Amino acid sequence: MSHAIAHRLQLRLRPPANQVHPRAVLWWTLQACVLWLVLLIGGGVGLYFGKAPLWLVVLEVAVAVVAIGDLVLEPRLQYRAHRWEVTDQAVYVQSGVIVREWRIAPLSRVQTVDSERGPLQQWLKLATVTVTTASASGPLKIRGLGQDEAAELVDRLTAITEATPGDAT
Repeated sequence: MSHAIAHRLQLRLRPPANQVHPRAVLWWTLQACVLWLVLLIGGGVGLYFGKAPLWLVVLEVAVAVVAIGDLVLEPRLQYRAHRWEVTDQAVYVQSGVIVREWRIAPLSRVQTVDSERGPLQQWLKLATVTVTTASASGPLKIRGLGQDEAAELVDRLTAITEATPGDAT
């Protein structure tokens, strides 16, 4: 087995080395809060202004219980699952809590590298790095990086892809 093939197999058989920034847990929690608050407030307004049957009250309580469970567990599980790594040959991203996704993009296929920071990410000093490749599966996203780490990663990927032979098609 050639060294290059052995290296690729080793990369696929182990989790990527890097975790996202710990503040990503708060970011994911706050994002989920928006959805749950809309659902709970909408249901609460309906209960307050209408003569709600008992089943609707039970449903609102059930949604609140599920929301609390989701807000406590899901961001922490996402933090444990979301990992990334860049080698001299590829960008490797693992994500997903229920459905685990592992993606590897050879650097010779990288077309663009972007950094994105929404208002909440700016406040938390986080960023998302998007690596666009010549792939039908779409770009790889590394969410929840510290802003300095994201800037360094963009610089590193840009330097590596410029030095990597290939036409990214």
